[in-house]
Amino acid sequence: MARPIDDRDREQVRKLHATGKARNEIARAINRSPSTVSKIAAAFDPPLTFDRAAEVAVATQVRRADLAARRADLAITLHDVAERELGRLTEPHLYFEWGGKDHTYAEKWQDEPTPADRRTMMATAGAALDRSLKLAPPRDEAGERSRSVIGRIMEGLAQNYAERHGSEAPDDA
Repeated sequence: MARPIDDRDREQVRKLHATGKARNEIARAINRSPSTVSKIAAAFDPPLTFDRAAEVAVATQVRRADLAARRADLAITLHDVAERELGRLTEPHLYFEWGGKDHTYAEKWQDEPTPADRRTMMATAGAALDRSLKLAPPRDEAGERSRSVIGRIMEGLAQNYAERHGSEAPDDA
C-alpha cells in the first residue's frame, strides 16, 4: 500500500512549484509518483498548475528564429560557392595526372579550364544559387509598394465618400 499524502508532501510540492520546478522534477525530489504530485497540486486552492504552453511557445519562436538565421547564413555560403566557381571559369587551371608503370606525376597549367570543366563549374554554381534562393528567396518589394499604394488609394476613396455622403462607405452587396 502506498504511503498516505501528508502535510510535509503538500508543503514540499508548494515550495518546489513556487521555484518553477516541473511536475516530474517535483516527483523525483519528494520520492512520489507524478500522478501523486498532480493530485496534491490539484487539491490546493487555487490549484497549482504545471502548464508550460507559454514557455513552449516562446521556445518554439526562438528556435524558429535561430533556424531562419542559420538558413540565411547557409544561403550566403552557397552564394559564395557560386561566386567562387564562376570566378574559376576564366582563371588558369592546373591539370595533373599520376600513374603509369613508374607512377610518375605530371602537371600542366592551362590558361582556362576545358569546356567540360567549365560546364561542371557552371552546374556547381547553378546548383548553389538555386539552393541559396530556395533557402532565402528574394523579397518582391515592388509588389509590396504597389499594394501599399492601392491601399492608400482605397482609404482615400472611402474617406472621400464618407465626407460627401456623411456616413461610412456602403457595404458591398
